[in-house]
Formats: sequence, C-alpha cells, structure tokens
Amino acid sequence: MRRGSSSSAAQIVVKVHPVSPASATTSSAPLAVGGGGGEELRAFRRWVPWLVPSFVVANIALFVVTMYVNNCPKNSTSCVARFLGRFSFQTLKDNPLLGPSSSTLEKMGALEVNKIVHGHQAWRLISCIWLHAGVFHILANMLSLVFIGIRLEQEFGFVRIGLLYIISGFGGSLLSALFIQSRISVGASGALFGLLGGMLSELITNWTIYANKFAALLTLLVIIIINLAVGILPHVDNFAHIGGFLSGFLLGFVFLIRPQFGWVSQRNAPSGYIKSKHKAYQYVLWVLSLILLIAGFSAGLIFLLRGVNLNDRCSWCHYLSCVPTSKWNCKTGQIFCQSSQMGNQLNMTCLNNGRSSIYMLSDINDSKVQQLCSQLCG
Repeated sequence: MRRGSSSSAAQIVVKVHPVSPASATTSSAPLAVGGGGGEELRAFRRWVPWLVPSFVVANIALFVVTMYVNNCPKNSTSCVARFLGRFSFQTLKDNPLLGPSSSTLEKMGALEVNKIVHGHQAWRLISCIWLHAGVFHILANMLSLVFIGIRLEQEFGFVRIGLLYIISGFGGSLLSALFIQSRISVGASGALFGLLGGMLSELITNWTIYANKFAALLTLLVIIIINLAVGILPHVDNFAHIGGFLSGFLLGFVFLIRPQFGWVSQRNAPSGYIKSKHKAYQYVLWVLSLILLIAGFSAGLIFLLRGVNLNDRCSWCHYLSCVPTSKWNCKTGQIFCQSSQMGNQLNMTCLNNGRSSIYMLSDINDSKVQQLCSQLCG
C-alpha cells in the first residue's frame, strides 16, 4: 500500500494561430520592371514552395504519433471517440481541444521550464513548436501556416523562410519560458507570429518597391494587433506570440531584404543610373537587427538557464498574457494531489480545492494518476 504520495498535473497553455493576412499579402505587390517593347518583367525570382507544405505534414504526423503514444483507453477512465481505439481523445474536461493529456505532451517534448533548467533539456525550446494540444489547435495553426508561409516561400525561398520560422519559434519559446514557468506550453504560433513580424519588417525595409504600401501597412498592423489581443485570454501563451513576433520582425530586416530595382535592372538602365544594391537605411536596419537578436537571445538564455523568473522583475508583465475579468481569472500554478492505493482502489484528494474521490482501476500508472488529479482539481 502506498500512502501520502503526491502528484502534479501540469496545465497546458496553447499558442493560438494568427488570422491569415490575405488582404495584406495581395494589396502590396512589388512593382514590375519595365522591359523592352513595353513588356513587364518580374524583377525577383519566384520559388516553388515545398518546405512549408513539408512543415504542415510534419506537424500533422507528429500529432498522430502523439495521439498513438497517449493511448487514452489504456491510461484514462473515459475518452472521447472511443471507437478510434488508442487514437481516441481525452475528455473535454481534461482537454477541450480534442487531443492528448498534458502528461503525454510533456513526454513528447512540450515546453516545461523545470526540465530545461534542472534537467538540461534545452531541446524543448524547439520541440514544443512542433506539438499541438488538439485537433482544433493544429487545424487552426496549419491553415494559417499554409496561407502565410506559402506566399512568403514563393517570394523568398525555402532557406530564408525556413530559418525565419524555426528561429522565431525558438524566440517565442524562450520568452514564454522566462514568464510562464508553472505550466507546459505547445504550439507553432510563436513561429507563425514570426512570419507575421517578418512580413511587417519586409514591407518596411523594402518600402520603395511596393505599390499601395500605406494600405498594406495599415492592414497588416490591424491584423497583428487583433492577433496579439486574442492572447490576453486565459490558457493562451501570448508570451510565445510576442517573442515569436519580435524575433520575426528583427529577422525580416536580416533575411528578407530586397535589392533596389535600379540595381536589378541596371543592364537596361542608361549610364549613371543607380548601381548600389541596397539603400543605406537597409544596411543600418540589417546591422541593428542582428545586434539586437544576438543580444536578446544571449541574455534570454542566460536568464533561463539560471532559473530566473522575469515576473519577479516585472510586476505588470503578466497582463500581456492574460487580463482577468468577471468572466475568467488568470490564476496559474501547479495542481497537487495526495493519493493512496490499496489493490485496485485509488483514493485521491486534490490539495488545491480539497475535493476527494475514490477510483477503481485495473491498471494504475503515473500517467493515469496525473490525469485523474487534473480532472479532480479542474
């Protein structure tokens, strides 16, 4: 018989998908270069997108693997869509997004600060951006990735967009880990917000080559503000959104810089035409952004590996991720239960709210205990 044992069930925060900025991408097309005979020649190469679709396939495949590992019928007392067998979902009370348990996500590589700081598992800063909390979560994120990412890959190629996506995701995870340390976090939205940030800085740094630039800028800013505002809802990891957006914004000045049209078309230009590849302000933005990126990532990693919680140094920053109202609160923290086992009988008490319950289980394991604890304290 085991008595007085404690278990903690981690709460999940998700990274919500950004709304697709379709109107912004179509309203600011690059100007065409005039060719001989009145024809318009495309100044920049147009790439065939394959990396972004590959990212979509990889995310979906990993979600299927996560559900296989979750195996709800074996590890839980009740499941949703039980006819799916081991691919069935946790109960809506346990996971309203139709997905796996928090313990399974943690096992698969969710962002969990304690394991990064004390378990030396820094790889979770990258692995978490490929995991999703449920069907609704991955569906929303992958649709956004298709609408945003394919257009950018067509314009700038797979190398630059791939780096922008992954580094932005890392930046979002890093800021999230510095502010949200009592819950696990999963989702690709930090990387998706990085693509939005890259679109904004690309428009700024390549300002002179765009038509309808002010309308495009206004549209893009409105979309970004709306998406970041959604992050103040509870259980949404807005720090990952902010970190991803800031990283992508700076990376856009580095990766998405365009040469001047005068440089591109100089073979058809008259003598004395512009021949410098970039404008002076583009070089300045490139250097400043690179310095800020290196300094920010270095400082963030140092703080994280030292176990610093930035909420202790910023009393108001938590409002960036959740604003309490009469409809919801923003209380966070780990859930703890006390349990004792006698044969197939599990007695459990939630230490957070004092509720108790008795469960009759044929197979008792740590994963099932954590899920029951989460339900009892929910």
